Amino acid sequence: MADRVTTTPIVALDVPTVAAAMRLVERLGDACRFYKVGLELFTAAGPSAVESVRATGAQVFLDLKLHDIPNTVRGAARSATVLGASLLTVHAAGGVDMMKAAVEGADAADAPSRRPACRILAVTVLTSMDAPALAAASGRSGIEPGAEVLRLSEMAAEAGVHGVVCSGHEVAAVRDRCGDKLARLVPGIRLAGGSQHDQARVVTPAEAARAGATYVVVGRAVTQAPDPVQAMERVRAELAGT
Repeated sequence: MADRVTTTPIVALDVPTVAAAMRLVERLGDACRFYKVGLELFTAAGPSAVESVRATGAQVFLDLKLHDIPNTVRGAARSATVLGASLLTVHAAGGVDMMKAAVEGADAADAPSRRPACRILAVTVLTSMDAPALAAASGRSGIEPGAEVLRLSEMAAEAGVHGVVCSGHEVAAVRDRCGDKLARLVPGIRLAGGSQHDQARVVTPAEAARAGATYVVVGRAVTQAPDPVQAMERVRAELAGT
C-alpha cells in the first residue's frame, strides 16, 4: 500500500456575495486557512472576492475551470497569479497545449508579482457525472469515468501541471498511474450520513485521504452545518486519521 499523504482541506465559498463569503471565513477562523472561490462568487464579485479572502492571510483556490484557446488561458493564469491565487483550474479536455499555456502564464507572472506562481490543476471528469452522463456528453458509448480520468490525467502530466481534479473513486488509480507527477484534488466530499446533493461520485474525508488525495474540497457539509466549526473539526480529524 502506498504511504498516506498529508491532505489539505479547502472549504468552498459557494455563495453569491463577498459579504456572505467573509462571514463564513470569519466564523471558521483558524479552523480553515484555504478557501475555494468558484464561478458563482467570482462572477458576482470578481477579483475582490479573492482579495478579501487573501487579506485574512488564507490561501485561495480559484476554481474557474478555464477552457479556451491557449493564449487566452495563458493570460488568465498570469492574472490569477498576480491576484494571489494559490491554485487555478483549467479543463484537461482543452488539450495539452492549453494546459501548458496555463502553466506558462502562471510562471511568467511569478517574478514581476514577487509571489509564488499559481499552481495549475486540470479538471478531468466532473464529480456530478456518472457513466451515462459522460457517454451522452462525449458522444462515446461505453465510456467509463475511471478510464476517462486516467486518460486525461496522463495528458495533464505531459503538460506539466501541478495536479488534477478527480473524484475520490479515481484518486488511487491516478496516484498509481502518475505517482508524484500529479497532486490530486478531490471535490464532492461528504461527511458520513450526509446528503450527496447534486454529486454522483462522492467520498468521505477519510476515504479520500486513504486513497491519496492531496487536497479535498468540502462545501455544504461544512458551510450548511448547524455548527460549521464543529463540522470542520470533524473533517480535520478524519483527514488526520483520528
